[in-house]
Amino acid sequence: MVIERIVMIFAGTVILLSLALAMWVNLQWLLLTAFVGLNLIVSGLTGFCPLVKILEKLGLKHGQPFAPKSDEQN
Repeated sequence: MVIERIVMIFAGTVILLSLALAMWVNLQWLLLTAFVGLNLIVSGLTGFCPLVKILEKLGLKHGQPFAPKSDEQN
């Protein structure tokens, strides 16, 4: 799996988790949702994403997130 897909899956998971926690635990969990949204905006504008740097250090590679699976191998 390529870095771009992992970032999208991670962001979506954190958003859904924080929404569930806000609904069932405390509304202040919405601050985590806002943080993820702000991070996505900043990443889109600047090209810097802390998660990407972590994944690169773990040895994962960049790729096209919507490429057919056969193209991911190249």
